[in-house]
Amino acid sequence: MIQEIKIILQEQNQQSLMDFLSRFQPFDIATMLSELEQEEQLTFIIICPKPLATEILEYLEPELLYVILHRIKDGFTSALLNEMSSDTVVNLLLSIHPHQAKKLMAFLSENYRRKINTLMNYEPNTAGRLATVDYIAARISWTVEQALQHVRKVGHGAEIVSYIYVLGSHGELVGIVSLKEIILAKTGTRLEEILQGEPISVTVDMHQQEAADVLSKYNFVAIPVVAKDQRMIGIITVDDLIDVIHEEATEDFQKLGGSQPLDEPYFKNSIWSLFKKRIGWLLILFVAEAYTSNVLRHYEDTLSQQIALAFFVPLLIGTGGNTGSQTVTTLVRALAVGEVQFKDMFKVFRREVSTGLFLGITMGIVVLFRAYLLGVSMNIGLVVAVSALFIVIWASMVAAVLPLILHKLRVDPAIVSGPFITTLVDGTGLIIYFTMAKIVLQLQ
Repeated sequence: MIQEIKIILQEQNQQSLMDFLSRFQPFDIATMLSELEQEEQLTFIIICPKPLATEILEYLEPELLYVILHRIKDGFTSALLNEMSSDTVVNLLLSIHPHQAKKLMAFLSENYRRKINTLMNYEPNTAGRLATVDYIAARISWTVEQALQHVRKVGHGAEIVSYIYVLGSHGELVGIVSLKEIILAKTGTRLEEILQGEPISVTVDMHQQEAADVLSKYNFVAIPVVAKDQRMIGIITVDDLIDVIHEEATEDFQKLGGSQPLDEPYFKNSIWSLFKKRIGWLLILFVAEAYTSNVLRHYEDTLSQQIALAFFVPLLIGTGGNTGSQTVTTLVRALAVGEVQFKDMFKVFRREVSTGLFLGITMGIVVLFRAYLLGVSMNIGLVVAVSALFIVIWASMVAAVLPLILHKLRVDPAIVSGPFITTLVDGTGLIIYFTMAKIVLQLQ
């Protein structure tokens, strides 16, 4: 396909190019475009019809998008930029050098530039930063016919035409009507007559993850973003929030692995960047693990009296860590999607302790059988089995409570990663084990 495009570009035949592109979606075309040589990319955009070129460019990485816009003629650059959705323009301007962004800003119309500046001033990862101003708004006093005329006039530049956002005299959001409702209503009907209930919206300072939760809860294809005075700022469409959900899930997975989340795709990070992202947590966990060594040293005499106890140390601390990791991973995800809240702590605690009890009994039986196979005494086997039971329950208790507390304190619960919870449970698990051994085996 790339070779076929190259031949068409050499001929600079627009009709041949359109016939070829008609077989693909804009995203697929953008992928092919990124694999062309730079001069070929410029030729492609120049001979491609402006509406299609605009749609294709929105799928490119900001760096490549800037290179293309910077090298084509100023008039064409201005036309493309002013046709792009505002969220794409904001992302582009924030991703490149400020001097480069300043050059591109000059190509925007005064009205569009003012809107872009407003969106850029919102905090990162908020609904305001994610919003687009490319929506259809109508006045509450308009009739259905006036609204339809307005849709025909401005609809080509809107992200979606499924919803029309009805505004009051000061630009405040008072309701939302669907295009279907407008089409089915009588011509002279006023919009205020077909409004139903309070509009569902998100505020500009709401975190993007919360906005995504609201959108998914109500199954909308877009959700309005408003200021504190209910003044309409823009909308967030479902495709943008799918990206947010993907980013947030990726970040949580990386944190659960005991690493700082990557800011860019894996292969765009240098080895030095990967090192910096991981070394901090490794050092913290290394220091934390030191207390496990201290526990072993404290019980050195106990181990010297029953050396067989050492056989089961890796097994027990591994079981406790694995139990904690399972619980933390489950709860972090449940918190992320809103299935669990801080008020559910006692319910979660009871559920996880009960689960831990059954898991502990099962693991205790398995450990007892393992001790029998190793040929150790029944007393030591009993110590290991009972210790496994209590360690699993203890790990379940800690892992059930900690994510909820951190979430309440507005700290990302994903930092209670698998390695972190494993380190925390290791030392305490050893204390349980050796205390149980001293009691049952009557050691000093």
